[in-house]
Amino acid sequence: MARVEELPDDFDESLNFNPVETAPAHSVPPPIASGSIPFAIGDKLQAQDGTTPALPPHMASVRSHTADEIVQMMNRTPLFMTSLGKTQGEDGENVELEAMRALQYEGTPAENAQGFKEQGNDMVKVKRWKDAKEFYTKGLAVLSPDGKASLKGPHEAEHLPSKADEEAESRKEKELEEACYVNRALSTTLDCASALRINPKNVKAYYRSSLALLALDKIAEASDACSRGLTIDPSNIALSNLNTKITDRQVALAAVQKSKQGREQRAQKEKLMLNATLRARNIRTRATAQPPDMEDAAIHLSPDPVSPTSTLIFPTVLLYPLHLQSDFVKAFSETDTVPQHLEYIFPLPWDEKHEYTVQNVEYYMETVSGGLIKVGKNVSLAKVLGSGGVEVVDGIVRINVVLKSRAKAWIEEMKTRKGN
Repeated sequence: MARVEELPDDFDESLNFNPVETAPAHSVPPPIASGSIPFAIGDKLQAQDGTTPALPPHMASVRSHTADEIVQMMNRTPLFMTSLGKTQGEDGENVELEAMRALQYEGTPAENAQGFKEQGNDMVKVKRWKDAKEFYTKGLAVLSPDGKASLKGPHEAEHLPSKADEEAESRKEKELEEACYVNRALSTTLDCASALRINPKNVKAYYRSSLALLALDKIAEASDACSRGLTIDPSNIALSNLNTKITDRQVALAAVQKSKQGREQRAQKEKLMLNATLRARNIRTRATAQPPDMEDAAIHLSPDPVSPTSTLIFPTVLLYPLHLQSDFVKAFSETDTVPQHLEYIFPLPWDEKHEYTVQNVEYYMETVSGGLIKVGKNVSLAKVLGSGGVEVVDGIVRINVVLKSRAKAWIEEMKTRKGN
């Protein structure tokens, strides 16, 4: 490798140790555009006296600067910079750096935060905790209100997202914010652990470690780190305040856990009571491998889900097989009859001939053996289900509503299908 030595002050610059030789045409490097220089420098060129040998165009621009000035100018160029604290030019701006920063923040806040989170994760993999923390912090910054405002473009109003897109973006931002907080806390904890291995009496490391553990809801570990720090410095106000926060968080988490356990116990009681009631009513149920999505519709007891005297409520589908139509009744009480619901469902919007009336239809349910059972107009649902001949599949009662005039033909058709 060539070695560069500093020339003495009395060095005669008129001496030419690099005589110009004519190179073959094919070896001449491509010319540099006028005004093009390897990095941004000021316009401080001195006129040559005619005796100084001419330098290449891309080298002549730096001839009038000292080594320190050249280093400073190079540090303002993104390719050569070594410190962000010395990147400003004489006018207080750095166009190249700002352009690169603008490219860095193209996209939505969630997209930018996702990028920072992934870079932070990469730093964690190589145990560069400080760099990881910085990336997570940047991710949180772009998700903050100020960060989002700075990313808005002048024409953003022309492309307003839909409400669904806004909700999806909001959910994504919350997920990323939580991930950045947790990952940053983890990297801080590991960083502090390394510091404490070097100096077990580093109070600041105990404080930061405890703060990070608190962010991860590792209450026992956070309390232990805080206590160790207070043992070293009992009068430390920051640690004392943090200890109070840890205690408050512990109380809050205990309350949340107690409430969760209460809900789980309540749900278990409701499930046991429902099963016991179904058995007492002699109602058969069966679940398939792929039950339909019923959202919040389910068999339940009302008004009190844990009382055996409450009424059973069933989600029910009314099928019109002759016209391939259906209606869904979310709450069909065991004491109800089919006509009670048809009275507010009829007339049907697709029944152009107005054939479907309470007087003109009959009701049928499939039996466990694959046959059909006719449901009387005045028979309650509980009586039909309690007969033992039918079953509730996937928590849904299914009732076929058929025109009287076509019921016999439909029954024969069903028998034929079952026979095949």
